Amino acid sequence: MAATLNKVFLMGNLTRDPEVRQIPSGETVAELGLAVSEQFRSRTTNEVREVVTYVDVTVWGKVAENCGQYLTKGRPIFVEGRLVLDTWEDRATGQKRSRLRVRADRVQFLYSVNIAQRRDIATGMPMPPPQYVAGPLSPSQHHAAPSVPPPHDGSDVEDLPF
Repeated sequence: MAATLNKVFLMGNLTRDPEVRQIPSGETVAELGLAVSEQFRSRTTNEVREVVTYVDVTVWGKVAENCGQYLTKGRPIFVEGRLVLDTWEDRATGQKRSRLRVRADRVQFLYSVNIAQRRDIATGMPMPPPQYVAGPLSPSQHHAAPSVPPPHDGSDVEDLPF
C-alpha cells in the first residue's frame, strides 16, 4: 500500500510556558508541553479514573511567535499536526535514543475571554465560536458516561470474545 496518513489532533493543557528561540537561519521555534487526559469508569470499582498523556509539541514560524506571546502554563489549546520521530546518540552512554513528538501545523487557543475576538494564529482570520468545549465531567455526567475498560495487559487472554 503506497498511501499513508500522518495526522494528529490533540486538545489539552500546557504543562509549562512555551520555550521560544530563534535558530541560526532566523526562524522562530517554540517547544510546548501538552497534557491530554482521558477519563473512564473502572468496571471493578465503578470509580472514575483519569489517565494523562504528556506530549511534546514543536511549533514553527509566526505560530511559534504567537504561542510564546499569548500562551502560558495551564492554558487549554487545540493542536493539529503530525508525528515526527527524533533520533540521536546519547553522548554519555553512546546508546541510540528516540522520541515521538508532534510538529504542529496549527494551534488554536481555547477558552478565550472574548470568543468574538478569537483568531486562528496561523492565518489571522477570525474563527467561528467553538461547537464543543471539552472539560472535566460533572458529578451528574459521571453516572451517564459509558463504561470504558482500562487498557488490557494481556493477562486474561481466555476472556477474549474471539
